[in-house]
Amino acid sequence: MALIVQKYGGTSVGDIDRIKNVARRVARTKDAGHDVVVVVSAMAGETDRLINLAKSLADLPDEREMDLLMSSGERVSAALLAIALKAMGYKARSFTGRQAGFITDDAHTKARIKRIEAEPILESLKRGEIPIVAGFQGIAEETGDVTTLGRGGSDTTAVALAAAIKADVCEIYTDVPGVFTADPRIVPEAKKLDKVCFEEMLEMASLGAKVLQVRSVEIGMKYNVPIHVRSSLSDEEGTMIVPFEKDMEEVLVSAVAHDKNQARVTVVGVPDRPGIAAAIFKPVAEANINVDMIVQNVSHEGLTDVSFTVAKTELLKAVKVIEDVVKKIGAKGYTTEEKIAKVSIVGVGMRSHPGVAAKMFETLAKEGINILMISTSEIKISCVIEEKYTELAVRALHEAFIG
Repeated sequence: MALIVQKYGGTSVGDIDRIKNVARRVARTKDAGHDVVVVVSAMAGETDRLINLAKSLADLPDEREMDLLMSSGERVSAALLAIALKAMGYKARSFTGRQAGFITDDAHTKARIKRIEAEPILESLKRGEIPIVAGFQGIAEETGDVTTLGRGGSDTTAVALAAAIKADVCEIYTDVPGVFTADPRIVPEAKKLDKVCFEEMLEMASLGAKVLQVRSVEIGMKYNVPIHVRSSLSDEEGTMIVPFEKDMEEVLVSAVAHDKNQARVTVVGVPDRPGIAAAIFKPVAEANINVDMIVQNVSHEGLTDVSFTVAKTELLKAVKVIEDVVKKIGAKGYTTEEKIAKVSIVGVGMRSHPGVAAKMFETLAKEGINILMISTSEIKISCVIEEKYTELAVRALHEAFIG
């Protein structure tokens, strides 16, 4: 008998028929003799619907109120799944994030988990129940306010809960059968990967692969939680996310990722003196805005330009911060660009193979694609390009490195 955490995404609980399908799958796991804890997302489209309602009232809605609003979607899914299981004759109980013991900081809309007081879940299991936890949410320790963990936060809920209760595996059910070498909608010949190491999955998640939230992979790697990504619509094996294995270095590039949720901000005419970078990026950090790539041009006559990328969804928030920064540091102004995308190649094999960057740049050049920004690590290379070339770039890179 195993202790299994199963997480079901928005499409898996997208309507009543799919909720019934999830209930049957959970019931099969229980019937097989396993203890099972379920984490659910909001029904497909529900979070976007709630966000649009709020934005119809304010361009930048208050983040505390947004958290309370958005947390409702997962609660609906949890309650409906519990109702479905009870109707089938199983003991089940739904939990909000607070009831499940998720204690967070107070960074609204992107809170981080401080600890999980999982006793209510463990007690539910002892009673023979199937606990069903509303994902994506917790409670701020300092204020008692409802918080959310950022888009895709139900993945983080599931993996963190699996770590807290020492589950044998965390199964992440989605509408795709696993992790692929590229988005199959762009590259039809993309291959499903049987296994991916945590390091590669962490890069892929941060670079636009929508399969797992970045923080869920970080937690899985830190606490060595086996993660199985698979489809809720079939019984086939998916992709296992596992610790690094030596034979993985034989593969040069494991996947090509892309992200269209990118925007570039350029602060123009920045005085080139010590401390100026801190003066720009400290206020951005204090606003809880994640910065990805940063490029500073060569200084000319004591002035330079500083460009950085943020999620497109955070551009308006970033602009409000930069407007104040420009005044304080005496810069000439700023510009923004939304029609950009990031394409990346990922693989632990890059550590021991030279010439990967050159091959990537040559591949993009052959397609007439200009590179706007570059970022590298030991196991990934990312390029910012014009958004209109995204699909072409992904296909060309997949053909060049994976075939």
